[in-house]
Amino acid sequence: MPVVRDLRVLLRLRDFRNLLAVRLFSQSADGVYQVALAAYVVFSPEKQTSPAAIASAMAVLLLPYSVIGPFAGVLLDHWRRRQVFLYGNLLRAFLACVTGMLIVAHVPDWLFYASALSVTAVNRFVLAGLAASLPHVVGPDQLVTANALSPTAGTLAAVAGGGLAFLVRVLAADSDALVVLLGAGLYLCAALVSLRLAVGLLGPDHSPGRLRPSVAEGIALTVRGMADGLRHLASRREAAQALAAMTLMRFCYGALFVMLLMLCRYSWSDNESDGLALLGVAIGVSGAGFFAAALVTPWLVGRLGTRGAITVCAAGAAVLVPALGLFFTPGPMLAAAFVLGLATQGAKISTDTVVQSQVDDAYRGRVFAVYDVLFNIAFVGAAAVASLMLPVDGRSVALILSVAALYAATAVLLERRGGGLKSKNGPPPPPHPRRLKVDNNRGRAPARPRGPPKQ
Repeated sequence: MPVVRDLRVLLRLRDFRNLLAVRLFSQSADGVYQVALAAYVVFSPEKQTSPAAIASAMAVLLLPYSVIGPFAGVLLDHWRRRQVFLYGNLLRAFLACVTGMLIVAHVPDWLFYASALSVTAVNRFVLAGLAASLPHVVGPDQLVTANALSPTAGTLAAVAGGGLAFLVRVLAADSDALVVLLGAGLYLCAALVSLRLAVGLLGPDHSPGRLRPSVAEGIALTVRGMADGLRHLASRREAAQALAAMTLMRFCYGALFVMLLMLCRYSWSDNESDGLALLGVAIGVSGAGFFAAALVTPWLVGRLGTRGAITVCAAGAAVLVPALGLFFTPGPMLAAAFVLGLATQGAKISTDTVVQSQVDDAYRGRVFAVYDVLFNIAFVGAAAVASLMLPVDGRSVALILSVAALYAATAVLLERRGGGLKSKNGPPPPPHPRRLKVDNNRGRAPARPRGPPKQ
């Protein structure tokens, strides 16, 4: 298969392998940490969780990124990204250990949330830096395949980390703190692997003398830099439209995720342990959809272009989500989880490719930080909307039909603005040093004029 061949080519690149290893360790630690948080906040026997409580927890953990995200982007464009991976993961390992101690001490919820927020706040820098660094380790014609492999492999690593966390919880009772410490160990591994990358390899490619701005400079750079980044993004129409479509699809995913949490907690199980196990199975099935997207999306982008690929993902979700989700039973809902994993990751691979290929490297960190902020706002907004629509048992026909309508609207708007599915907005071809005009009649380049030019 061409996809398998392209993956083999990428894996022969040493710097790409090292960057991928940083992502795998980092996101597997994220998976471990997120399962520990979900188990402690949602599936603890002493907590009676409601959709509103889930929405509140997501708001506490995610909304501050609306402030942190822009600062992360500006600083990423002035710091060595390899150093961000090193020190960011070391800091997360330390803060995760603090979170584990707070769980053991049974501190008030606000203190626990503050510690968890500190860990996930650093995550904004690391994930945005990973996306912005990818074009430094692969060629322009390899971006689609690299985006299919790298983020998807990271997502699968997060799923595997979540599975490892579930295993620890099965083997050891009341082990939320132990799971958090496992995540801290994986963050430490990510920091150590980043040492295999050269300090200046991953950019950014400008302002070498201003890599460590002061706090005052950082605030000023944020204001000016975000304005410049947004203007730059506005001039890249395809990238802006892809980000808007991905934000809408993220909103849909967030609403359905909250519904799945409530179904696992109250409708499909008699106790918290069984509910958490069902959630783990659903996340694993969704991860299989992510893996399928890594194999299918490069072929789909080659046939339809990036815009066409996103359109097909949104349209497929619009049809299959109500067809499978309205049963409100585990089997069809697990199939829907696979479809959503495939559609969401396929759209993300295409969106990442558009942004990486059309946004200049000097602005890439800021744009990916904006991308991250939109992701979080959409997810929290979806949780808030779902909390108003969902009953305690999680069964809401209105929510599923609303999400399907939003997927359909996304597909229609993309198709109309793009002038059809075959609007190919993939990465530009690599620059050619010189192009000679060819004489179509003779099939060869015209002869150069002899002698000096006439005065």
